Amino acid sequence: MDDTGIRAAIAAERGEMADLLDGLSAGQWDAPSLCAGWRVREVAAHMSLGFRYSLPKVLLELVKARGGLHRMTDRTARKDAATATTAELATWLRENAHHPWTPPVGGFTSALGHDVIHGLDITVALGLDRRVPEDRVRVLLGTVDPKTVKFFGADLTGVRLRADDLDWTYGTGTLLTGSAQDLLLLAYGRRLPPGRLRGEACERFVMA
Repeated sequence: MDDTGIRAAIAAERGEMADLLDGLSAGQWDAPSLCAGWRVREVAAHMSLGFRYSLPKVLLELVKARGGLHRMTDRTARKDAATATTAELATWLRENAHHPWTPPVGGFTSALGHDVIHGLDITVALGLDRRVPEDRVRVLLGTVDPKTVKFFGADLTGVRLRADDLDWTYGTGTLLTGSAQDLLLLAYGRRLPPGRLRGEACERFVMA
């Protein structure tokens, strides 16, 4: 998929997630996500940070966080989630569906990954049966390599991932199977609710 196709996929993903967020109950907004320490509302706030914060504002927030990127993103997500309404959190995604923001590295593919993974952080944690379109999943599976896995803090040592809904494998060792989007979450350092993976090593990747 070229950049034009990826940008179209990003816009579609943001619009679909905005629609999904609009339909959540108050309890679901306050439920835990797959991002440790964040509720659904913090994840939703973080998803739109790149649209709402100018570069000078990001740099100021980094200074406040003593240069720690993770501290900065955690602080801003909590602050924005506490002050914005749920309608605003959804609207920020919808109105910026075509925004050209990208992370510092990786271009539009990384932007797609940012949206898809954080969307799954919400839907998987809530037990919602949302299937990310296969073309988007395939783009991101193509980015899974040792460098990506290390960057996101995933430990896939001794494990061979194999999707059971499309032709994709990664790694060597004990076989671990699941849906492609669930295995993608593992490569991005997430742990999953029980019952989503199959294999002897599945307990390593289940949420506590």
